[in-house]
Amino acid sequence: MTGNANMRRAVTFPSFLFVILLWGLSNAPVGDAIWLNLPTTGTKCVSEEIQSNVVVLADYVVVSEDHGHIPTISVKVTSPYGNNLHHTENVTHGQFAFTTQEAGNYLACFWTDSHTPGGGEVSVNIDWKTGIAAKDWESVARKEKIEGVELELRKLEGAVEAIHENLLYLRSREAEMRTVSETTNGRVAWFSIMSLGICISVSGLQVWYLKRFFQKKKLI
Repeated sequence: MTGNANMRRAVTFPSFLFVILLWGLSNAPVGDAIWLNLPTTGTKCVSEEIQSNVVVLADYVVVSEDHGHIPTISVKVTSPYGNNLHHTENVTHGQFAFTTQEAGNYLACFWTDSHTPGGGEVSVNIDWKTGIAAKDWESVARKEKIEGVELELRKLEGAVEAIHENLLYLRSREAEMRTVSETTNGRVAWFSIMSLGICISVSGLQVWYLKRFFQKKKLI
């Protein structure tokens, strides 16, 4: 009797932990909310290093205490190679979405329009989502007719796949950095050998020249 009770507790406890883990993942934040205070002159940018073939979705909105007048801003998003992905002017809110074509730092810059009346800083709220966080799970649920725990399991599966892809990306970056480091170390070693050879050659020439000089002067 006691053994059966202990077995039931052993089975129930991991299941309870699994439910808690699933609930925590389903209620975890899936995006990054960013606040920017834009000065009257100048530009502020946000960037994120993203690997290739990743979906990026961002919403931005100007927040103003004066509801009678909301200042306008301009937005420009560029890729690591400088390609223009999104550019708009004279807006108070907007959205941009794209799929990354190359890995690197993606830059989103915001600035206030020069003809905007009034003074002071302008606050902009940015909801930046990438990868699994940018996926429309409501559409997936309607299309595949899933809900409840099954939908949460699909989200968990997507999160695990995203983590695995990030680990593979980090491994490839680490391999690239290791290759660059080894190449740099090799070049430094050859440069050191060449420098040492040049120093020895110059020292030998100096000794030879001084010996000949003293011989001509009949000092030795």
